[in-house]
Amino acid sequence: MSTLSTPETAAQNATEALDARYGTPWNAPLPAWNTTLDTLLAHRSVRNYAKKPLPEGTLETLIAAAQSASTSSNLQTWSVVAVEDPERKARLSKLAADQSQVREAPLFLVWLADLNRLEAAAQRTSASAEGLHYMETLLVGVIDAALAAQNAVVALESLGLSSVYIGAIRNQPEQVAAELGLPPRVMPVFGLCVGYADESRPAQVKPRLPQSVVLHREQYDAPTQTEGIAQYDEVMGAFQTAQGLSAAGWTSRSLARWRSRESLHGRDRLRDALQALGFELR
Repeated sequence: MSTLSTPETAAQNATEALDARYGTPWNAPLPAWNTTLDTLLAHRSVRNYAKKPLPEGTLETLIAAAQSASTSSNLQTWSVVAVEDPERKARLSKLAADQSQVREAPLFLVWLADLNRLEAAAQRTSASAEGLHYMETLLVGVIDAALAAQNAVVALESLGLSSVYIGAIRNQPEQVAAELGLPPRVMPVFGLCVGYADESRPAQVKPRLPQSVVLHREQYDAPTQTEGIAQYDEVMGAFQTAQGLSAAGWTSRSLARWRSRESLHGRDRLRDALQALGFELR
C-alpha cells in the first residue's frame, strides 16, 4: 500500500513532479500525495541499460502485477513471451527497426493479444466460438495486453527498474510470430525492454500535452485545444533543444510520423499481417 508523505514533503514532491510532467508551473490545487504518484509521475522511457542482471524472481513478480490489471469479463485475452537469450533478442531487434535497446536490456517482453487460448478451449469442449473472429474480440485482446503491460511498468519502476515500449515489434509481425513460435490467432502487440538504467546516460521526464488539450468536461471541446497545443509546441521545442536535438515542436514531429504510408515502416500492411496470423476480422 502507498504511504502518505508529510504535508510539506508531499507538496514539494507534487509540485516538482507536476512541473516536470507538463514543462510548465502547475497551477491547480495540489491533491493528497503518496509514493505511488511519485512513481507514476516520474515515468520516463529508458533506452540505455546497465549491464546488470535482474534479481531472481523479478519476472514472476512483474507478471503477477500484470495479471492484477483489469481484464474484460475476466477473459484474460493476453499472454507475454519473456526473452532473455541474447541471440533471440538480436533477431527481434532486427525485426523491430534494429533498436539497440532490445539487445541491451537484460529482459525483453513481447506482449500478445491471445485469442488462441479461448479457441482451444472451445475446441476441447465442442463449443461455438464464432465471436472470436470479430474485430471487437481482437480489440479486447489488445486492450487487455496494454492494461497488463502498464501494470508491469508501474511495478518495475517501483522496484527501481526502467523500461521502454517497442511499438516496432509490429513492423514485421509474421516474422516475430515465427521467431516466438506463436500459434494462430495470437498477435504481437508491442515489446517492452526491462532493466536497470545506465546512469551515465540518464533519461529525462518528457513533458506531456497540457490538460486543457486532453481533458474535456461533459462534452468534447475541440476549439479550446489550439492554444494549449501552441503552448506545448514551445515546451517541446525547449525540451528537444535541452536534449541536444532539433527544436521541432510536437505538431511538426507528430505530423511527420504520419506523413506517408512509408512512415508506418511496414505497419501499413497490418490488416494483411493479421489475416496471415489467423484473424478473420469480420
